[in-house]
Amino acid sequence: MAASTSSASLSVVPDGIAEQDASRIRDGLEFARAIARPAQSGAIPTGHAALDARLPGGGWPQALTELLIPADGVGELRLLWPALTRLAARGRIVLVAPPYVPYAPAWEAAGMPLKSLHVVEAQAVDALWAAEQCMRSGTCAAVLCWPRTSDARVLRRLQVAAETGRTHAFAIRPAVAARNPSPAALRITIETGMRRHLRIIKCRGGFAPPVPIDFPWE
Repeated sequence: MAASTSSASLSVVPDGIAEQDASRIRDGLEFARAIARPAQSGAIPTGHAALDARLPGGGWPQALTELLIPADGVGELRLLWPALTRLAARGRIVLVAPPYVPYAPAWEAAGMPLKSLHVVEAQAVDALWAAEQCMRSGTCAAVLCWPRTSDARVLRRLQVAAETGRTHAFAIRPAVAARNPSPAALRITIETGMRRHLRIIKCRGGFAPPVPIDFPWE
């Protein structure tokens, strides 16, 4: 029987291709399909005008976003707070196995009602499963997690869960993960130095701009 030429067959990766290469192929096919789709309607403004101007839909997508950071505490929460405080009016804001105990006064000062903030404590082996369930549930407005794995299959499950549950999901990962492909809809690195910058390295439905974005976080 002749092989099907339908669009569904494009997702099939031939045997013998390394997982990393297969992931790149899948990401390329995903990007090609995204070009033909309108921008996601569920995007929410980030609260940073220069960043919104470069994102399809004008904000964080209702999907998985990766924030790639060189170290903890470089402004990753400050980047997310404006959107999270808006999303708190829609549902739960869930932090799954954060590396540090959230400092309640800082969240309150950012405008977050603490009744909307939920922390899930879990060991590393269970944290990704818990994050996936929260994203998929459809009851969480936003889910933050801190995966240390480079397994593209795990990240793909998070991406699918986020889109299934129509959740704004954020995976905060080490900057070295930028070297590897990822199924996330959006990938942003926070670059430190004399000044902090945001660099979009993947943007589904658009092109990643070559110029970094100033991030005046202090």
